[in-house]
Amino acid sequence: MGHRKYSAPRRGSIAFRPRARAKSLEARVRTWPQLAAEKSSLLGFAGFKAGGIQILTVDDREKTPNFGKQLLNAATVIATPPMRIIGIRGYKHDLYGQHAIFDVYAKDLPKELPRKFDAKSKDDGLSKAESLLDGASDVMAVVAVSPNSIGLAQKVPFVFEVAVSGENVRSQYDYVRSILGKEIKITDVFQIGQNIDVFGITRGKGIEGPITRFGVKRKQHKSRKSVRAVGTLGPISPAVVMYTVARQGQRGFHQRTEYNKRILVISNTDKDAENSINPSGGFKHFGLVRGDYIVVRGSVPGVPKRFVKMRQPIRAVSKKVVEPKVLEVVVR
Repeated sequence: MGHRKYSAPRRGSIAFRPRARAKSLEARVRTWPQLAAEKSSLLGFAGFKAGGIQILTVDDREKTPNFGKQLLNAATVIATPPMRIIGIRGYKHDLYGQHAIFDVYAKDLPKELPRKFDAKSKDDGLSKAESLLDGASDVMAVVAVSPNSIGLAQKVPFVFEVAVSGENVRSQYDYVRSILGKEIKITDVFQIGQNIDVFGITRGKGIEGPITRFGVKRKQHKSRKSVRAVGTLGPISPAVVMYTVARQGQRGFHQRTEYNKRILVISNTDKDAENSINPSGGFKHFGLVRGDYIVVRGSVPGVPKRFVKMRQPIRAVSKKVVEPKVLEVVVR
């Protein structure tokens, strides 16, 4: 019996454990940035992945060899229908964690919302919420996004919470109350040139072996009867297979976060009469992009039509926002 002659680094990062299937098609945003801005605003938005294109821009990264030259960027188009603000939720922090202390919903709710849950509030909901506001530590906006509004078949809306920036809880509550029942567009939250964080569920690959799943090296010819199996499952003691050993299992359909994705293009249907972003026949497995959309540099997790969430950057590199110089949008 042989053994390896030289040591080697482990294959596969343990930071992504558990490599299990996501519980839902909707990604969770567990942390929001703390922005104490003078003017309150929503800290996130949502959309649906449409497909990939290429955008020719002028590289504006200073102190780089390519500064001032043309740069061809791989980019992703995300359809961003308006978000409806359907409610307000207040949270209180104590020794046992975070607890919701009040919920207030708008009167004019989307007609498809009962497919998701029964959202009703009493007539004195706002007055009761204001009486409990002194004990609240955070205020969130409850929003709904309808896939059917951009031509997708799903009628059940996605309902989730979005954090609000502000100097204090009172300013956050006043802002959400002012937009309660209204629709918010992508241009009200993000601007061209800024970085955002994107949350999504990756493309599912099914069950894979350790070679594909972790990148373990194939064994040498005639070293064992198997070639695409792990050389050893561990030492003789302890007599257990440790969790660090690469094993077969689920690959893909995991929740992943992409940090600092730069927005290259933001389209607003109020200003743009036609969407020139659509290729001939529409995007593959998605179709034509109708309504507002954004184009972010790089890739976005998931397949076409996958629901993705966007957030203000939590690892902001630069506070200065510079609008990129787009020379050409390559659509095939």
